[in-house]
Amino acid sequence: MIAETNVYDLLVIGGGINGCGIARDAVGRGYSAFLAEMNDLASGTSSGSTKLVHGGLRYLEFYEFRLVREALKEREVLWSNAPHIIKPLRFVLPHHKGLRPAWFLRLGLFFYDHLGGRRLLPPTRTLDLSRDAAGKPLAPLYSKAFEYSDCWVDDARLVVLNARDAADHGAIVRTRTEVVGVAWEDDTWAVTLRDRMSAETYAVRARMLINAAGPWVDNVLSRVSGRNDVRNVRLVKGSHVIVKTLFDHGRCYIFQNADGRIIFAIPYEDDFTLIGTTDEDYQGDPGDVAITETETAYLCAAASEYFVQPITSDDVVSTYSAVRPLYDDGASRAQEATRDYVLKRDATTESGALLNVFGGKITTYRKLAEAALVEIEAVLGRRGDTWTKAAPLPGGDFPVGNLNALIDDLRQTYPFLELTHTRRLARLYGTTARDILGSAARLDDLGRSFGFDLYEAEVRYLMNKEWAITAEDVLWRRTKCGLRLTASEAEALQAFMASHRSDASAAQHVDAG
Repeated sequence: MIAETNVYDLLVIGGGINGCGIARDAVGRGYSAFLAEMNDLASGTSSGSTKLVHGGLRYLEFYEFRLVREALKEREVLWSNAPHIIKPLRFVLPHHKGLRPAWFLRLGLFFYDHLGGRRLLPPTRTLDLSRDAAGKPLAPLYSKAFEYSDCWVDDARLVVLNARDAADHGAIVRTRTEVVGVAWEDDTWAVTLRDRMSAETYAVRARMLINAAGPWVDNVLSRVSGRNDVRNVRLVKGSHVIVKTLFDHGRCYIFQNADGRIIFAIPYEDDFTLIGTTDEDYQGDPGDVAITETETAYLCAAASEYFVQPITSDDVVSTYSAVRPLYDDGASRAQEATRDYVLKRDATTESGALLNVFGGKITTYRKLAEAALVEIEAVLGRRGDTWTKAAPLPGGDFPVGNLNALIDDLRQTYPFLELTHTRRLARLYGTTARDILGSAARLDDLGRSFGFDLYEAEVRYLMNKEWAITAEDVLWRRTKCGLRLTASEAEALQAFMASHRSDASAAQHVDAG
């Protein structure tokens, strides 16, 4: 076993949005932090969302007013923090005469417009689908719709950028690092970690433990407590399908279903449409989650009820599934379970300082982190003030609405890039795209091509700066190039990354302290 001599203020278990958000906020206030993620960053729930920064219109029906208000207020905060990976999106809600009445929808949208202090996003309007372009791909029986605002987000990149900023502020971030032992000794937590790549184990000490393990939060708590009957979360599976683009305008659809659920149809990666999500209780290992034929059929049928062109499983080009660890509030149906977050601190003499994080949404992760810091301060003392509301994430240091100006500036500096390539880099990396492109004066300067517009310079950056280890990390979480590359191209990328892994590991350890 390798000895770790440092004693950190915090050891954060879990490299999803909550764990990375808490670590970032904490180190920015002066606490020391070590974050351990057993797989890749955002490899669980945080990369399996519907990619929305939204208030959650449907949560109003379940009287989640506090959650909706907080989420609505956070939309524009997060947009200003990360204007490269977050963008405004208009949502078209067709009126289905057999379901919720039009007056009910309009009333809900009135509250949605005014509950959260909207400043930049435009308000709701009514559409005549016989005249508006949004009606063209829909069945003719839908004549009226309401259009409102929310935002789209690259969820996995939001996680990685929080981890990157945490590391830039001094946090130690270790992926593929599993907690295999926890004990309270001499007023600190003694945590045994195993590097899943090298199989080496080492010990880390921390004054407080943050259990942000997402779907595995109860597993961690069981290990700490020594009990096998721990049950705080309700695992709810959400699946999505991706098809070739179904419409040529830039808006999104939100469809009501007869079973009370809703699904979205969202423009995705320029050439595709994302359809989801399902809501069903899940039993088993969250790491084994996968879409079923029943879920695929459900999503295709639900979308086909609205679109003129039917959608079948043969149209599906890709899928993804994730398990949402919702706080178990006893709701009878999965879609009725609360999406709010719950923080529970155990600070008894026997167990030491432990904060468990249950539930939460992408949209409210920053507020969850601030709430967690209140609990941390109660144990470790106050170190600094709140700071993340006005702090851009890496690459987001440009004004909201100026992404096209950044793209134009990159095109002037790197005229050899195709517009689609420049746009993709700007959307993923913002101003840090220049760190990837460097002094390149021609395409060959970016190194080996792996297919589509993915080049060696970008891959090396992701390995050295963003903890990417496998081709899957690059193709599906750091980027979405997996939709474009062939199987043989993905294999070549994996071979390249495997052969350069030791160099990247050394660079990350130096970069992250």
